[in-house]
Amino acid sequence: MKESFAKFGKGFQEDLCQLILEDRAFADQMVEVLNLEFLELKYLRVFIEKIWSYKDKYKTHPDAKRMAMVVRTDLETEMDSVKVQIRDFLAKVISNKLDYGSEKYIKDKALDFCKKQKLKEALMKSVSLIKNSSFDEVASVINEAISLGCDMDFGHDYIKDFEERFKVSARNPVSTGWQVIDDLCLGGLGEGELGMIIAPTGAGKSMVLCHLGSAALKQGKNVVHYTLELSDKIVANRYDSCITQIPLNDVLTRKEDIMDLVTDMTGRLIVKEYPTKSASVVTIRNHLEKLKAREFKPDLIIIDYADLAKPTGDSRTEKRHQLESIYEDLRGLAQEFACPLWTASQTNRSALNAEVITIESVSEALNKCFVADFIASVSRTMQDRENNTGRIIVNKNRNGADGMLYDLFMDTSNVQIKVLPKGMSLEDSQAEVLKREKEKLKEKFRKYRAS
Repeated sequence: MKESFAKFGKGFQEDLCQLILEDRAFADQMVEVLNLEFLELKYLRVFIEKIWSYKDKYKTHPDAKRMAMVVRTDLETEMDSVKVQIRDFLAKVISNKLDYGSEKYIKDKALDFCKKQKLKEALMKSVSLIKNSSFDEVASVINEAISLGCDMDFGHDYIKDFEERFKVSARNPVSTGWQVIDDLCLGGLGEGELGMIIAPTGAGKSMVLCHLGSAALKQGKNVVHYTLELSDKIVANRYDSCITQIPLNDVLTRKEDIMDLVTDMTGRLIVKEYPTKSASVVTIRNHLEKLKAREFKPDLIIIDYADLAKPTGDSRTEKRHQLESIYEDLRGLAQEFACPLWTASQTNRSALNAEVITIESVSEALNKCFVADFIASVSRTMQDRENNTGRIIVNKNRNGADGMLYDLFMDTSNVQIKVLPKGMSLEDSQAEVLKREKEKLKEKFRKYRAS
């Protein structure tokens, strides 16, 4: 049975239409959820329809003056009685000022009513989907209905919001643990940004992701690491080794040493394992919501790796389209939870023993690179693997320069990875790090004595 605003009365409906005309932000919310049939009175349906048409044609929200012109010139097909009612209503709107309490009540009631109707429609649609579609597709329909009409932000007004764009906005970047890379991307990967590590199989993608997570933990950040390939215990052991520098082969026998070194860390790590191709972006979002309900807010999300995620669309579509959709959803996930998100991607066979890897070597879907904010490729020949060396090239960087190639030290026995500045050897790099650590300790001691 169809429902309408009839139960709220004529006055409520007229005040609602007045608010849609006067409040652009509220109108942008209502356009997503308001079915004109909800309005009981014909002249109000025509009035709102003219507002929607004006917005659609001229890409701007009309004011009362513009609507007066529309009423005079654009009602030829309407009955005379409707024309008179619309003109009388517009005259009333111009002379009538709603108080704040009435505005808030009308907005809350109207949005609640419309959103519930949209949710009912989604539930009815999901009943038919349950028989032939996947859980993720059904969940997507429900989540889309829930999100309608929720956003109060109607965008940046070029003139009205002039001052806003000159304020320094905080990206709150999370350091990569590599000073040379942080310098390139303004301190690390920022809130809502998507970072990608591309490399051939066996080159150390998962090791790099563990390094990025460990660097964040050392900064006191909360990290959620999703593994779609390895077990959660193996990943956690890699974090043990990366943080403590204890070789992976000795991790199990040095439990007490590791505990002593990691217990003082202020950041928290959650490692969640999903079997390959069993978890979609919807699955990951639901898990993050559960963590949020337990008052765990992630500062960094890592997904190892996105190519192994389950697509949410039609399983019959081409793999490249599925991968493109997954990466687009991941970018949305990073923005939704306002934190950086790192993932990795496989290269094709041509990059297996290449000294330098570019974006063209990405397997299956080049389009998945388009949504990323930062992309770095790791290349290691067989000789590099024997010598614990390699190269990393910055393929894409929205926050600075790209195209730079750096030498890499990678010891996979204890997950130690260093990006060497231009012209600097490993020994020089280690000496520089040691120097900075000593300076930090001196500064801490100076502040301690001063207090």
